[in-house]
Amino acid sequence: MINRRKFIKAGIIAGLSATIMPDVLKAAEPWKKKKQHGLKHWIWINPKAGEDEAMLTERYKRYYDAGIRGILFENDVEAHFRIAKSQGLETHRWLWTMNRGDKNLMQEHPEWYAVNRKGESCIEKPPYVNYYRWLCPSKEEVQRYILNNIQSILENKYVDGIHLDYIRYCDIVLPVNLWENYHIEQTRELPEYDYCYCDTCRSKFKEQFGMNLIDIQYPEASLSWRQFRYNSITQIVNSIAKIANEHGKKITAAVFPTPEVARRNVRQDWINWNLTGIFPMIYHRFYKENIPWIGDAVKEGVRGIDDRFPLYAGLHLPDFKDDTELREGIKYALNNGAQGVSFYGDVTDNVLGVLKEFLKYKKI
Repeated sequence: MINRRKFIKAGIIAGLSATIMPDVLKAAEPWKKKKQHGLKHWIWINPKAGEDEAMLTERYKRYYDAGIRGILFENDVEAHFRIAKSQGLETHRWLWTMNRGDKNLMQEHPEWYAVNRKGESCIEKPPYVNYYRWLCPSKEEVQRYILNNIQSILENKYVDGIHLDYIRYCDIVLPVNLWENYHIEQTRELPEYDYCYCDTCRSKFKEQFGMNLIDIQYPEASLSWRQFRYNSITQIVNSIAKIANEHGKKITAAVFPTPEVARRNVRQDWINWNLTGIFPMIYHRFYKENIPWIGDAVKEGVRGIDDRFPLYAGLHLPDFKDDTELREGIKYALNNGAQGVSFYGDVTDNVLGVLKEFLKYKKI
């Protein structure tokens, strides 16, 4: 499996400063006042086959004792799911959804892949990095392929839910901290990163909105064209949600940090998705923001979903230089409405120790 964050990790620039506000604990705690979904913490991990089961049992017990209540597994290794469940943890299968660089799939169905505004398929010209190979969400064949894949995953009894990642279009605008690494200044929407302009998308857009895309002088500025793409992803998510509901299982998604950033950067309208939980990736250093921005992002997301389902703040552990910063980040998330946090990165004993301090916030 491709290392999920090869692309993103390249954008971390050493030495970025993070200002910590001393009065973070004085912030309002709306999560104590609003409808409670139950405080839960999560981690994203890529499980390895063949690990000692006694060791796994001890590891997942430590996670539970620190307050973690769910694991988002990138690969289907049944032993990990089974042992995690035995320790009281929820087990969700973490799936790359629209970004699919499977060699067989690309060879058999190159026509399924997205085309940019210049008319280039990401099969021949992948944007940014070689593993960025995006399926077109408008094609019925793609929709069936994804839904069939979800169906087969959720039929496994040891899987408690599906966790959607890369459930969006390609980044038309990268987080600002990545511009330097890719020698790009994205102060406007560049055509080579603007997807999808394939014949299927053009035809369906005309059918639904009554406009021919070729007649629009500045398609990047067309609100209807943007709405079409929001709807295309939302339709897939809500179709997956129906399948999850039929199986009596949960559906969550990893998304861009705020509703506004998600719509602008990747055409992802996650406040209109039918989920059981949302995981905004509030990676503050990617946007050259300080730690208090975590709270601002959480607040915007909580307001957008209007308490329909819980929000778990995704925190990128390498963004925090020490335990003190991590502690502050968690506080900003919880104090602004998150029902928990999720960690991406190396979950060390120190990290577990910091998280364990938050058991006192609310009995889990």
